[in-house]
Amino acid sequence: MGIESDLTAAATPADGVRLRALLDLDRRYAMHPFTALAQHERDGAIAMMVRGEGVHLWDAAGRKYIDAMAGLWCVNVGYGRRELADALRDQALTLPYCHAFSSLASDKPALLSERLIRTAPGSMSKIFFGNSGSDANDTQAKIVWLYNNARGKPEKKKIIARHRGYHGVTVVSASMTGLPSLHAGFDLPVPQIKHTMVPHRLWQGWGLSDAEFVAKLAGDLERLIETEGPETIGAMIVEPVMGAGGVIVPPPGYYPAIQAILRRHDILLIADEVICGFGRLGSMFGCEAMGVEPDLITVAKGLTSAYFPLSGVLVSDPVWQVLREAGTKYGAFGHGYTYSSHPIGAAVALANLDLLEREQLVPQAAQRGRYLHRRLQEAFAGHPMVGEIRGLGLIGAVEFVARRDPPEAFPAALKVGPRIVEAARARGLITRALPLADTIAFSPPFVISESEIDEAVSAARDAVDEVAAALRKEGVWKGS
Repeated sequence: MGIESDLTAAATPADGVRLRALLDLDRRYAMHPFTALAQHERDGAIAMMVRGEGVHLWDAAGRKYIDAMAGLWCVNVGYGRRELADALRDQALTLPYCHAFSSLASDKPALLSERLIRTAPGSMSKIFFGNSGSDANDTQAKIVWLYNNARGKPEKKKIIARHRGYHGVTVVSASMTGLPSLHAGFDLPVPQIKHTMVPHRLWQGWGLSDAEFVAKLAGDLERLIETEGPETIGAMIVEPVMGAGGVIVPPPGYYPAIQAILRRHDILLIADEVICGFGRLGSMFGCEAMGVEPDLITVAKGLTSAYFPLSGVLVSDPVWQVLREAGTKYGAFGHGYTYSSHPIGAAVALANLDLLEREQLVPQAAQRGRYLHRRLQEAFAGHPMVGEIRGLGLIGAVEFVARRDPPEAFPAALKVGPRIVEAARARGLITRALPLADTIAFSPPFVISESEIDEAVSAARDAVDEVAAALRKEGVWKGS
């Protein structure tokens, strides 16, 4: 019995009528993110999910799926965890809301602050809470600007990000994001944001040794800094392992090389741990796994396993000392959100961290990650359509190419990645097609079992073979 055999019909005709009505309401009134708007208004949703448990989701028609993406890289402890639901309910009954403006405090955010500062890498001193990774990275930009104004360096405002990096969708964080689809039509990026080369071996470092590739990447960064003027650059933002841009793992030696350049030019390093943080790479923070030494850290997603919106900006002590003294010139820190330090979010985060520790889910993610990568290699290595298999910890990706050596991309119009995702979903597997290349990702909940990994990889391989056969039949790929 495989994934695709685990299907049930709607329980009664009335259930079917209700489902069609709900789908019609969604089609007519809901505006979905990262969705083709006209197509959705015409065709409606691909599914309506109604229940989750462990690594599985069920839609309103009764179909069961393995969620190999943990939602959007975020439901790390799995669906249906009563511990988190109880924490949310109990806090809502005790103190459902308390703002943090003008020195007002509540207990759960204070407890969470101490716990995160105690466990974070580097010399972190304070944490500022928000609602999402996007608003947290906007906060990072404002901190960098305030920091340099307070130091008497008002020109030092530009922020370097990487092509294909993903840092959010607000005006500044979308500008940091190095994906053209987030810029087109929105008058982005803003001029303060600059982009450097992505450490993507398949397209940027083909045929190079690790040392040669690192030298190429470091050289590109150095040239950008010199062109813009180091006196104008305030920070660089990086994901330890890049997520939505392709699950890209930089080569060994990359972070020491770029950190040396940044220190030489007095440029802060922001580690965007929104995906990597809280165990995804097999360590509590991605910085630890990749040797990143940050001045500022962004966290979100895995902080609550997405059971409640919560993000955080961790500030190192040297930066904090400057921000603290900035008050003598600028007055109170003029930044914050209605839901900053939300007590329900903090309560859920504390319960989530307890769960990670009690069930040893971070080392389990490392172990399951090793198994996932072994199975991906067994299933896809040597496939004529596979250009690269990559990842680290419990995050992985398979990228598809029209030709392997030298690599040649499929024409974008063929939509190879999305077609594979659709074929996988028909087999009861939820994966995700990533932008700018034909890549599918795997980022399942940490509670996934080895047998469930086997099912997921098998369904993905079957989906790839189906699309490969269709491309041959259409005469657009020979399979060589």
